[in-house]
Parts: sequence; C-alpha cells; structure tokens
Amino acid sequence: MKLKAKYIDMDTGEITALLHVSDCLEMGVHEQDRIKLKHENETVTAIVHTTERYLKPGEVGLLGKAFQFIGPELGESLEVVPTGKPESVEFIRKKMDDLELSTQEINTLVTDISLRNLSQVELSAYVTALHINGMNIRETVDLTKAMVDTGETIEFDRGPVFDFHSVGGVPGNKVTLLVVPIVAAAGLLIPKTSSRAISSAAGTADIVEVFANVNFDAKKLKKIAEEVGGIMAWGGGLNLAPADDIIIKVEYPLGVDPHAQLLASVMSKKKAVGADHLLIDIPMGQGTKVPTMEMAKQYAHDFIELGDKLGIRVECAVTYGGQPVGRAIGPALEAREAISILEGSKTPNSVVEKTLTLSGILLEMGGIIRGVDNAREILESGKALQKFREIVKAQGGNPDLKSEDIAIGKFKADVLAKKSGYLGSIMNKQLVQIARAAGSPKDKGAGLVIYKKVGSKVDAGEPLYTVYADNENKLNQAIGLTRKLEPMAVAGMVLARMPGITRYQS
Repeated sequence: MKLKAKYIDMDTGEITALLHVSDCLEMGVHEQDRIKLKHENETVTAIVHTTERYLKPGEVGLLGKAFQFIGPELGESLEVVPTGKPESVEFIRKKMDDLELSTQEINTLVTDISLRNLSQVELSAYVTALHINGMNIRETVDLTKAMVDTGETIEFDRGPVFDFHSVGGVPGNKVTLLVVPIVAAAGLLIPKTSSRAISSAAGTADIVEVFANVNFDAKKLKKIAEEVGGIMAWGGGLNLAPADDIIIKVEYPLGVDPHAQLLASVMSKKKAVGADHLLIDIPMGQGTKVPTMEMAKQYAHDFIELGDKLGIRVECAVTYGGQPVGRAIGPALEAREAISILEGSKTPNSVVEKTLTLSGILLEMGGIIRGVDNAREILESGKALQKFREIVKAQGGNPDLKSEDIAIGKFKADVLAKKSGYLGSIMNKQLVQIARAAGSPKDKGAGLVIYKKVGSKVDAGEPLYTVYADNENKLNQAIGLTRKLEPMAVAGMVLARMPGITRYQS
C-alpha cells in the first residue's frame, strides 16, 4: 500500500508510525502491530499507532526516529507493508517462564533491541523477566558479547588500557573526576566512559558536562585519550553497546536494574573500549543497590568471573556506602567539591580517602608499587590538577577553571535540626529524591550540601543541609519533600525511657 509521508514532531523512543484507522482496516493491522516502511533502498520496521483526527486516509505519520531512519521528503509516497512480530518476542516470553535462552536466541534478542524492533511494552516485559528470573553466567556472557557485537568498538594504538566503574547507589560519589587524572598522571591510559543519572542525583557524565564537553564519537575519544592519557566521556554519545542505552530508558521508569543486565551493561562497554584491566567500585550499605556484604561479595564474584570469560582482568573494591560520599550532591556542587580537592583541599576526607584507595589499586594493577602512596604524591604535588586541566582542555573546556568559578543554584534554603542530639542515620534514597525534586541532574546547579554525617553532634536550629535550585518553584517543591521524608534522623543519647512499676499505698 502506498501512503504519503507526514512528519510528526514527537519521539516515543521506538520507531513508530501513525496510520489512519481506515488504512489500518484495509491492511488488516491493529494498534501495536508492525509494518515495514520502504523508501528507495531503506527499509525499517515500525510499530503502529492509530488515529482518526491527525491524519487523512492515505497518509502515514512518521514520528521522530522513524522519519530520521527512512528519510523521505514530506508528501513523498512510501510503500507500507504489514509484517509480523519479531521472533525475539517469543524469547522474552521464554525468559518470563524462567527458561534458559540459547546463544542464538540472545543474539537475535539483542539485535532486535538495538534495531528498535521491539515496542516499549515488550522491552518492559524483557526487563521485568530479567529482574524476576535472572540469567546464569553463560547467558550473561552471551548477552554481554551480543551487546558488544551490535555496536562500535575502539582499538587503541597504545596500551594496556585501564578502566574504572562504580555500580552506583550512593549519592555524592564524584571520585571519577579525581581517579582519572591521578591514574593518567601516573602514565597509564584510562579512557573513562560514564553514564548519565538513571535514578541518582548525578551521573559522572552529568558532572563533567558542567565544565567540559562529554559527547564524542569513537575517533575523537581515541585521539583525546591517547594524547593526554585519559578522558571522561559520556558513553551514550558513542555507539558502544547501543542495546544497553535503549534498555536503560525502560529500566528508569520501572525503577529496576536487573543483576544480569547490570553486569552486561558495565562489561559490554568496557569490552567495547578495549579495557585490559578494570576496577569495579561496589558501594555497600543501607539505601544502596548492594545493602549487605554477602551481596557485595556476590557482585564481585560475578564481575570477576565475567571479566575472566571476556579477557578482562577485573578487581573489585567494596566501599562504604551507608551515607553520601563527601558533602555535595548534584552536578555543579559535586564538580566544585572534586576540583577543590585537586586544588589542594584536604576535605571532605571521605572523598579524598576513597579516591586515593581506588587510584592506588589501579596503579598497582598497572605494576606501580605502593599504589596509595604514589596516588597521594600525585594528588598533593599538583600533578593530578595539571593532568585534569589537560583533559578539560582536550574536551573543549577551560583549562584554567577554578572550583569557585562553577555556578551553583541561585535559590537555596537551609534545613534545620528540630532538636539537639546526634545524627543517628542518613537515608541515601531520600536525599536523592530531594535533590531530584530540586531539579538535579537536569538543572546543573541543583542539589544538596550536607553538613553532618552519622555520629555528628547536632544542636537544635543548626543547619543539617542546604538545598540548591536553579528555579524557585523547584526549591519550594524540594523543601516540601524534606518535611515529608526527613532523611536525617537526630536522636538524643537516651533513646528511650522505660518507666518502672508504680506501687500505690492505700
């Protein structure tokens, strides 16, 4: 059937075509069915949505990516042909029944995901099935390899290649901004690709984007990394494991991060950039993705085993994640805090010590003895700051940038302690909720600065933390949320009074 192309300025995240109901009846297709769109030498499969108002009979509305991929002129005729559902839908149903998938089934599934042949409903079913039923190590290896094979890979002319990744879950974890320049200053190659925030207040790419470009193609990433020894880039700007970026967009609204998919997500992108040595940071504690040491050890075991099967030497560090790392939460605030440490600040101690320990492990993986001592010397001597400036310049930023130059939210409000005592607990997830309500990570200046950590003495009326926002309405929303969530619990030294038995005399 020939239909005239009409552009619709909307993107559903999948390749979508809008058809008039009369044309659907004639072709025998329904809502969420598939059609093939053919134009010259290009063919794409699109998911059908229907309308009686926005199109005339004889027109096909191409949404966002569908128009981009097929590339017709407006009003040009396309051939539209009904087609069946992808075979991989059956494989998703198989995983929903807790059955093992073959290598070929996984390859087909990942190919269909990367080509956007699956609807959001089908992708949600896949993510949910993995969340409930998981995958064994053989399936996870196949999933990782398939995700690598459907995207670009980078081969560096020098090596070995070192890399670092945190599984996340703890707010304020800005240590990548310090680890990369320390390791690069030691002469090791560390082409770090990072994600944007999924459910956190700021991903590493969100933070770096405050002061430098993070969006590069593979050729440019390779050039920068080889010239200055390191880079801090957004992985989504590359075509590395494209299926993963599509899956992440489904995981976010569901609020899940299936174990097998997390493993494959991390390791596919590390394999794609040619990593030979990889350090995984596993923050552990209440309110993180990994609440117990038992679970942390399982994560470490799985990463190490998966790395071995992919030809990557993996070491893991289980780190304390029971409360935020440092005091700043949010892109600009975290950038300020990290750069201030490069400039010579000795605080916050939690950021400095975590940075030195992780950097030291990477240096030792590269054959440099006394890793922590060498990392400390590189940081305190100013060599890390110099390397950071080189990296920032190579990424299109201002190499003379100072921490105080970074603009933060112009609207702010303190949250005060209601009573005196000691800070008994900090709830990570609630702090993140407040930071996101303030606008983080989209609004770069939004977030929190906390003043107290667990065990700190607190006086009534003293600030516990400050909320920053770029927008006054969002600040008010965030402050309203603080009253509801109360993420910092202040307790006195006496936790409870247990009265005795009162005896009355007659």
